[in-house]
Amino acid sequence: MNMHLNPDALLDPFETASVDRLREHQLQRLRWSLGHAYQNVPLYRQRFDALGLHPDDLKTLDDLAAFPFTGKNDLRDNYPYGMFAVPLQDVVRLHASSGTTGKPTVVGYTQNDIDTWANIVARSIRAAGGHKGDKVHISYGYGLFTGGLGAHYGAERLGCTVIPMSGGQTEKQVQLIRDFDPDIIMVTPSYMLNIADELERQGIDPSSLALRLGIFGAEPWTDELRGAIERRLGIQAQDIYGLSEIMGPGVAMECADSRGHPTLWEDHFYPEIIDPVTGQVLPDGAFGELVLTSLSKEALPMIRYRTRDLTRLLPGSGRPMRRMDKITGRSDDMLIIRGVNVFPTQVEEQVLKTKQLCECYEMHLYRHGNLDSVDIHVELRPEHLLLGSAEQQAVCSELSRQIKTHIGISTRVVLQPAQTLKRSEGKAAHVFDKRA
Repeated sequence: MNMHLNPDALLDPFETASVDRLREHQLQRLRWSLGHAYQNVPLYRQRFDALGLHPDDLKTLDDLAAFPFTGKNDLRDNYPYGMFAVPLQDVVRLHASSGTTGKPTVVGYTQNDIDTWANIVARSIRAAGGHKGDKVHISYGYGLFTGGLGAHYGAERLGCTVIPMSGGQTEKQVQLIRDFDPDIIMVTPSYMLNIADELERQGIDPSSLALRLGIFGAEPWTDELRGAIERRLGIQAQDIYGLSEIMGPGVAMECADSRGHPTLWEDHFYPEIIDPVTGQVLPDGAFGELVLTSLSKEALPMIRYRTRDLTRLLPGSGRPMRRMDKITGRSDDMLIIRGVNVFPTQVEEQVLKTKQLCECYEMHLYRHGNLDSVDIHVELRPEHLLLGSAEQQAVCSELSRQIKTHIGISTRVVLQPAQTLKRSEGKAAHVFDKRA
């Protein structure tokens, strides 16, 4: 069922198919995926049987709503290989999460899975504006994290020249960007800011580089952060979405002709939006939690996987596949502060709107008596380091006021000396919750 991508082709068949043809394909592949999981994964058989369900009960796409969800804890509880649907001898690669919140989640791939993944990432790079012959500098981490190798295989499949730098060694990153002159960079948006800082430190004018396109993923980022990257580097910043449990990078891609809303590759992943509290399926256009079901995975089929990412589904634009809105946060990293639901990306948005402040920030939460208190640690941009104390205080007060106005919480803004907040070499850590 895997289609081998022709790097010279303009679009893949399902990118130009009718919506009816796409839905027909999804129904056929959903039946296969449910059956594959039921026959080969004990957890799915037990859960389906407990609900009196069988894969044959799926008559329409809407029938999927009756089947049970899968969550990250299911992979941890069945660590390492209990969710695999093929013998381990058929698994050609393993990836895993870092395991910082418990046991790592382990994911496996057959050779067909690897080929499918490469095709999807190649499609994503092409949809973003890349093409055969481009040089692609990859600063996602290589290893158990899916980002580096996922981007690598996709770029090679498209016919690009790959520079497999991985993360870290920021000075060397800049040296290779200057010397090798890549056209595209694939990296987390927060680490791209580190690279931008190093370019400035070395006195390198970004306009002197060939770099024209950044494909950023692995963490939520705001339109304000996109604007900061584009202004500082003179490139187009595009959003790639993915998660290891479903495949890795390339589940959805922001296309060059449809910026702002990544297109979900629905011929491989079936999306639903649910109410994160009740689990009820919501109509297209309603905000809720994204749930994904794999349609083509052999080693690790995922049935109704709760991503915890909050977004909504929008109509396709130029393709039959639906698009997803910018992720506003996660249902499991939502902070409740004095009864107010707060996502870190909301704070980031206000920090980035403050022209005197750089993009780095930290949220420190603690208890003051019986009440929650929040400190926002920020830094001045280099060109504003000479501001007087009164002007600095005015900047902090204005940010605190904006957060109160737009988010509804009171904060204390703490100005830190330049270059003292930790810079990320991968996914940025912004929240430090010290409440008991």
